[in-house]
Amino acid sequence: MGGSVVEDNHDLDHDLDLDDTPLASASSKSHQQFHSFDFEDTSVLDLRRSSIFNITRMSRSIYFVLIKAKINLLLPFGPFAILLHYVTGHHGWVFFFTLLGITPSAERLGYATEQLAFYTGPTVGGLLNATFGNATEMIISIYALKSNMIRVVQQSLLGSILSNMLLVLGCAFFTGGLAHYKKVQVFDKAAAVVNSGLLLMAVMGILFPAVLYFTHSEVHQGKSVLSLSRFSSCIMLLAYASYLFFQLRSQQNVYSPVGEGGENGENSDVEEDLELTQWEAIIWLAILTAWVSILSGYLVDAIQGASESLNMSVAFISVILLPIVGNAAEHASAIMFAVKDKLDITIGVAIGSSTQISMFVIPFCVVVGWCMGKEMDLNFQLFETATLFITVLVVAFMMQEGTSNYFKGLMLILCYLIVAASFFVHVDPKSGDD
Repeated sequence: MGGSVVEDNHDLDHDLDLDDTPLASASSKSHQQFHSFDFEDTSVLDLRRSSIFNITRMSRSIYFVLIKAKINLLLPFGPFAILLHYVTGHHGWVFFFTLLGITPSAERLGYATEQLAFYTGPTVGGLLNATFGNATEMIISIYALKSNMIRVVQQSLLGSILSNMLLVLGCAFFTGGLAHYKKVQVFDKAAAVVNSGLLLMAVMGILFPAVLYFTHSEVHQGKSVLSLSRFSSCIMLLAYASYLFFQLRSQQNVYSPVGEGGENGENSDVEEDLELTQWEAIIWLAILTAWVSILSGYLVDAIQGASESLNMSVAFISVILLPIVGNAAEHASAIMFAVKDKLDITIGVAIGSSTQISMFVIPFCVVVGWCMGKEMDLNFQLFETATLFITVLVVAFMMQEGTSNYFKGLMLILCYLIVAASFFVHVDPKSGDD
């Protein structure tokens, strides 16, 4: 009898299946609705969090690039210069305020390049730093070339080489020597020797057309210098391409910055300095390059008028004033790395930039002028060529020991002051080409 009771209870439970009851059905539906609502609510929250994160990330990016640095106080002068151009047309003021506006843009261009260099490695990063550091000079040169201002192109590029080798490197050695006055700062002589050799090759390419012109020994009067310049430019571009291959493939360990503090110290420095993501750095590079291009057009248009209104020669403006603005990025980077006792990177920024201008930018402008039908050549005139030759010799002797101190930096700065004073009293004998 007890067994029949158990069987009856089992049958009763089977007949009254809880899943089939209305209460269970309602409970199941409410449970499914709860899960569905929870999933939708989570996706909405994730979307909101993602959008908030993107806005926050964008705000941080804008803060780091456009607000954080004190030099950004000069950024509004760029739009103000454009406004002055259309309202007043006073070339002196337009030139002055464009210089002020383009200076922070060039420096921020270097900052974005440094941020991108953290993701590409030291070797490619050094090349990127030199390339985008010279973007301002290249843009100004192309605008001037289109306006047939060949002497402005030659003198601004020459001034950029002189500024990098004397002023930028001198300030870096001076500040680094003061920051580490108790020891002698050292750098790798191998990279310095190769760069010095390339600079001497560039001097050779620039010297021979000038000598050919001033000795009146051309086979075809008025054409041989141009033909020699174009041929030499192609050879110099080939040499620079070979140098890049040598630097990136054959001798990577030679040109990688030496981290005396060890890997841990190097990684901590990277984490401390890293402020932008890779794509943010690329986007800011594009934006800043476009803005520098716009300002460069107004700057070139105002050079001749500024020379007359400020009572300064075009040679002084092109050789001294323009490169100081264009080299703002290299100046800040070289000093920063010298203070951190990373002279290998300092040499790569200052001397590497000079090498790139002399072996790539100048020949590139000759080839671009060839394509445009402009007679851009390597005849930089006697005064400028002699200045470049002596400067390369002085810097090569300063770096041959592979050591640095504040006295060497002071000597380079004083040499630059002599060069600046020389161009202040120098008048281009062929002012018609300007």
